[in-house]
Amino acid sequence: MIRRFFAIPLWQRTAAGFVLGILAGLILREKAEVWLQPIGDVYLNLIRMVVAPLVLFTIASSIAKLGEGVGAVRLGVRTLVWFAITSLLAVLVGFAFGHLINPGMGLSNLPLGEVRERVIPTPLDVLIGIVPTNPFAALSEGKVLQIIFFSALVGAALVALGDRAQTARRLVDEGASIIFRITRWVIQLTPFGVFGLIGSVVGGYGWEALLPLGKFIFAIYAACLFHILIVYSGLLKLHGLKARSFFRGAFAAQQTAFATSSSLGTLPITLRQTVERLGVPQAYAAFAVPLGASVKMDGCGAIYPAIASIFIAQYFNIDLSLTQYVLIGLTAVLGSLGTAGVPGTSIVMLTLTLSTAGLPLEGIGYIVAIDRIIDMMRTATNVTGQMLVPVLVAKEEKILNEDIYNGHVAWLPGDPEAETPDAVKASGI
Repeated sequence: MIRRFFAIPLWQRTAAGFVLGILAGLILREKAEVWLQPIGDVYLNLIRMVVAPLVLFTIASSIAKLGEGVGAVRLGVRTLVWFAITSLLAVLVGFAFGHLINPGMGLSNLPLGEVRERVIPTPLDVLIGIVPTNPFAALSEGKVLQIIFFSALVGAALVALGDRAQTARRLVDEGASIIFRITRWVIQLTPFGVFGLIGSVVGGYGWEALLPLGKFIFAIYAACLFHILIVYSGLLKLHGLKARSFFRGAFAAQQTAFATSSSLGTLPITLRQTVERLGVPQAYAAFAVPLGASVKMDGCGAIYPAIASIFIAQYFNIDLSLTQYVLIGLTAVLGSLGTAGVPGTSIVMLTLTLSTAGLPLEGIGYIVAIDRIIDMMRTATNVTGQMLVPVLVAKEEKILNEDIYNGHVAWLPGDPEAETPDAVKASGI
């Protein structure tokens, strides 16, 4: 029976956990947080457990492999350019849906929620903070940007030492293989984690918290869905790729992102799907996906601040000028890089956007109560973009395995026996 359960595709098991979680939340109501949240917490702890070693070993291994070619810098530049392009498109989508739905019009006397003060670092502080004073502390505290920096140095040192570091290189590659194996075991528990997380959210929120801000919630969800299904699909088609194949490969990561509301928490699954189901070479994906999980936030850093700014301006009867729109757009595109690695990114980004555009910061208190509900959709959008960009860049660089992308073959990264052509087998996906 257990073997039959795990033979079911992951996305189907996760979808079942999602539906059962909703039903359990509706039945248990406020007790759902007591009974179901611990299940979700255990799953999140397992995911967070593998994030730091996964980033360390995979990036060190990927930099060592990319360093042997001539296109490593070009890959990095293309990745950052596409991060910026898709963020700009996300801001425009946010503006369009904000004015189409007008979420702040006709509202008054909303309950004011408590907003914890966030410290917004300067760009210089962020740059300084990328360099760890103690790499072991960065690993223990899960500071992903610092881990990326240190891992890149390790990878570069392996390239510079060449044959003298063959033992160390083999150790790094084998470490990556071990972490990938552990990651696959943890990922198999995703349906149970989704069940607990979704159930606790459904049980914890009552209709009284959602109805007054229904238009705002709808605007966020509609804009994110449009960005994923229309904008991303259009970019894929412009690159000669089938959108259906992308979403089939990305769906398991999207489900997990929606349930966990954490890009970093979803990182192991995002990386797995990008390599095994979307055909991006592991050497490149192991660099691009963790970087995207820290700085690529179309949902939290672009669509959400754009719509929230319009909502707050409408609620306070403020007419936004063209200059304010430009400032909001620039802040959304550049702000994710400037606040990379800062906890509570969505609130930090919104605070930064409102401050730059001269809008009242107290407006954040009116929407903070439903932040968890909209955070699910924002994170799913973030993670989708974090998978899309490596696919686009890999296609442009002619390194995308389109047989894997289109579901014709399956490849298990990190398994030595799967790295030979004879081990590539027909896939059931």
